[in-house]
Amino acid sequence: MTGAAGGSGDGRPDPAEPGRAWVFGDNIDTDQITPSRFIVSSDPDELASHAFEDLRPEFSASVETGDFVVAGENFGSGSSREHSPLSLVGAGVSAVVAQSFARIFFRNAINLGLPVLICSGADAIEDGDEIHVDLDAGVVTNHTRDETYEAEALPEFLQSLVEQGGLKAYTKAKLDG
Repeated sequence: MTGAAGGSGDGRPDPAEPGRAWVFGDNIDTDQITPSRFIVSSDPDELASHAFEDLRPEFSASVETGDFVVAGENFGSGSSREHSPLSLVGAGVSAVVAQSFARIFFRNAINLGLPVLICSGADAIEDGDEIHVDLDAGVVTNHTRDETYEAEALPEFLQSLVEQGGLKAYTKAKLDG
């Protein structure tokens, strides 16, 4: 695992840069993303070392900064705690692309500055494909298959939260500026 570094000016990877797709199925819950036995820390790097540990044990050792998580329906169901999206931030994941999200995971991800896109074509992406995301246009490009998929672009306000690095950074910038 290489951790977060890169493109948005705040040390986070840039989803416009290509990265590997880590593909998961439907109904991936927060305990599968970050097993509850590891929720004794709020440190993103520590949590990242346990991301998908029971589901894909190789993930935390092999994920690279700028990679993407791609999933089917109902990604992030389960607990309302922020540890699961925080583990993906710590792992350097550029964005999560899924056919649908559990609402609380979606909002927690945005609050932490992790881009999430709803994309009905996510099931066409295969594990290991090289993809990138245009957050403004709501388009996912699959370089491996030379395909593009429409996604739901985030509303401007949510995009600004993500661009600032999440709700805390956004609020701080508003108060300071």
